[in-house]
Amino acid sequence: MISDIERGAKIPTVLVLARLATALGVTVSRLLGEDRPGRMIAIRHADQPAITDAAGWQRRILSPALPGVEFEFIRTTVPARVVVGEFAPHAPGSREYVAVEAGELSVTLDGTEHRLTTGDSLYYAGDCTHAFANPGNPRCVYHTAMHASGAHHGRTDAHPPPAREDR
Repeated sequence: MISDIERGAKIPTVLVLARLATALGVTVSRLLGEDRPGRMIAIRHADQPAITDAAGWQRRILSPALPGVEFEFIRTTVPARVVVGEFAPHAPGSREYVAVEAGELSVTLDGTEHRLTTGDSLYYAGDCTHAFANPGNPRCVYHTAMHASGAHHGRTDAHPPPAREDR
């Protein structure tokens, strides 16, 4: 599958991209773009990576990929009664924050459903299986802020390099 994606023979779904990123210990924004160092980075709407799933929901990445930082700020728009799907657990130490801008959102964490409505927010440890759906009639718009712990360029936060002994 990865080879087909690299050759342009297949276009991955949002869930496939998320699974690849999780397996690599990075964010989807890192998979899609290059590191953008700088003290201030403006990302115009037209330049924000947006991926639309076949089911009609859209994930728009609002944050830049910064060197050494696995953080992602995402705006997701989900049509009425559409299931986004299930995301694999991230590495231990990962964190996610969800805030509903409009509509209703079902967030299922390790099999337990939590219903959120306009203005509600939720924090959870990202090392659990998490799924999202819009159970309501109007479209749902929600934001996710995610810090992914894990490997990036061969290193993991869970296993820091051994301490150096000065002799």
